[in-house]
Amino acid sequence: MSKNPIIPYAITAILGVLLVIIISYVGVNQREAIENPEEAVSEEEANEEGEAMNMDAEEVYKNSCANCHGADLTGESAPDLTEVGSRLSKDEIEEIIIHGTDGGMPEGLVEDEQAEALAEWLAEMN
Repeated sequence: MSKNPIIPYAITAILGVLLVIIISYVGVNQREAIENPEEAVSEEEANEEGEAMNMDAEEVYKNSCANCHGADLTGESAPDLTEVGSRLSKDEIEEIIIHGTDGGMPEGLVEDEQAEALAEWLAEMN
């Protein structure tokens, strides 16, 4: 018996049709983004801002700071932050959060927007 030569061509044709459908779908989405670039950018920026706003300072602290400074701000392996607002201004706190300290806290643990919200929250700790 000889092999049926039509089967490989049929499989290739089916895969080709599926590939054309997928590429067309992706192309339509890209076309909309190209035609309305300001909408695409503003939607991305709005999503990023929304995510940053949704994460409040306490949540940022729990996710990024509590491991070292303790869940209750009392400082486990890092300084106590319960009264940091009486020692440092909001700007000084934000500077430390963003740039870290020599031999202590590393820089860049949170985004700048989160650092600002976190510094404002911590500055209220008196």
